[in-house]
Amino acid sequence: MISRFTRYCILIALMLPFCSVAQNRNNIWCFGDSAGIDFNNTTNPIPISTSLVTRGSCASIADTSGNLLLYCSTRSGWPGDYSGFIWNRVNDLMLGGDSIGGEGWYHEMVIVPDPADDSLFLVFSNGVTTAYGLMYSIVDMRGDNGLGEVIQKNISLLSGLLVDCVTAIKHGNGRDWWVMVRESPVGQPTYNNTWLLFLISPSGINPIPVQNVGEFNGTNLGNIAVSPAGTKICFTNLGGLIELYDFNRCTGLVSNPVTIEPQLSSSPYPYYWASEFSPSGQYLYVSSSTQISRLWQFDTWAPNILSTKTLLWQVQNPANTAGALKRGPDNKIYFACSWSGGGFNFPYNNSQYFPENMNLGVIHSPDLAGLACNYLPWSFYLGGKRTYKGLPNNPDYDLGPLVGSSCDTLVSINPAPANIHPSELFVYYHPGWQTAFINAQRLIGHNYRLRVYDIRGEEVFSESGKLNPPYFTKNLNCALFAKGMYIVLLETEKEKLTKKFVIE
Repeated sequence: MISRFTRYCILIALMLPFCSVAQNRNNIWCFGDSAGIDFNNTTNPIPISTSLVTRGSCASIADTSGNLLLYCSTRSGWPGDYSGFIWNRVNDLMLGGDSIGGEGWYHEMVIVPDPADDSLFLVFSNGVTTAYGLMYSIVDMRGDNGLGEVIQKNISLLSGLLVDCVTAIKHGNGRDWWVMVRESPVGQPTYNNTWLLFLISPSGINPIPVQNVGEFNGTNLGNIAVSPAGTKICFTNLGGLIELYDFNRCTGLVSNPVTIEPQLSSSPYPYYWASEFSPSGQYLYVSSSTQISRLWQFDTWAPNILSTKTLLWQVQNPANTAGALKRGPDNKIYFACSWSGGGFNFPYNNSQYFPENMNLGVIHSPDLAGLACNYLPWSFYLGGKRTYKGLPNNPDYDLGPLVGSSCDTLVSINPAPANIHPSELFVYYHPGWQTAFINAQRLIGHNYRLRVYDIRGEEVFSESGKLNPPYFTKNLNCALFAKGMYIVLLETEKEKLTKKFVIE
């Protein structure tokens, strides 16, 4: 028999629109120069040490108990290396965690749990100055004795250049995910207002129709902030655009744009770097990084949002430059500033330890108007570690279902049946690395043979071995391959898959 107390708890859970079983997957942040924060005690978050050396792009995820599982970044700090990396919970490079798509921007990576398997995680990355578009890699936490292993690497979903703003939002059913990117205007004859979304569900990763909505974006460096309910987003860019949208968590529809500030047609630009919503969603905070770093507040519930623009803080550069804003599990907003010293600031040398890069700013009461929000610059000490402009590009992993919505129909979360879709082969060639990333999914069999042919039909590579179904992955070094088209043939006892790639 269900007790009265249990019934009461169930009733309360059904009434809360954004409830979830646990609220701990966002509790570990990894960023900057070996910096991190443990939020498991929200009244007293503590600095931790990580293996990162990244000026921007990074993401992390913990388990439902708040224990770190994995984190990722671009720009390792190693000379000439701009690629992405995936790290395990003991701060070692994950097995297979090198050569992940990435270039060293600021919002180009995000981690999404696989709705079909609690042990799998998808690491998405997008190309900002290299036209690899959107790709993803798969981490299996059962690998390497529970430390995790990258079992698929750099699977291409889109080609072309994208804006530096890849973002993930939990679906209204509380299980699936949306991943959104924007088409870059670089190299195009005109600016665009294009939004590209993918639905991640137990049936796989599927695009939804392209959406064209809002002001035209004219830069490849932007930022998307998501409201706590997941139903509002804000896009900012260096050209001065600040724009709010409604987001439908059930359909992925981006709609009802409200332009707070338009993009400027000529300099000087305000260089809006990042934005973040307060816990209620009422107040929007925006950072600006020109010759003067600034922090602004807007009231998004006001009839005239722009009229509420309030300057909270400013400081003359080049001592520091304003960067990312992020709402923490403690409902405070954290603000990263890098130290530049008047020049390019990555990586820092061993003498560049300053209050500006050894601390984060904190907005302690972000749901209060104006200076009452209690912003204190450089007030969270990173334990001797340093930050740049970036903070983790983590979605709200713990956002619950949109109770009462049209898509709140899940009664349980079960793994998808195996092989309900045919096997697939993916091949992506990265010209900078002279490597072909060969991946296959939903394979059947125990042995494989991989062969690569040139356009004349001559075999240029062959390999056989034991298969670990349902996945296959191979990073093929093509440094000695001539320019031209190549055919990849992957065979098992049960099937044969082919794909082509081109070396230009």
